[in-house]
Amino acid sequence: MKELVEVIAKALVDNPDEVTVEEKVEGKNVKLELHVAPSDMGKVIGKQGRIAKAIRCVVKAASTKDDLRVDVDII
Repeated sequence: MKELVEVIAKALVDNPDEVTVEEKVEGKNVKLELHVAPSDMGKVIGKQGRIAKAIRCVVKAASTKDDLRVDVDII
């Protein structure tokens, strides 16, 4: 899941070198923290949070295959 979020975020931003994803696993719960440059924050969130919702939706669909619950936080 970490790689999936990283690939999606790097495709959206102007500074792909500053994209990092931290993964915290607690049983079947996985928390992913996406860090981007402050200037790229709007590109990752999108208007009314549409891009952020789309990223979360794709990750949720991929995580059901592995029977995991994945939360994506954009920091």
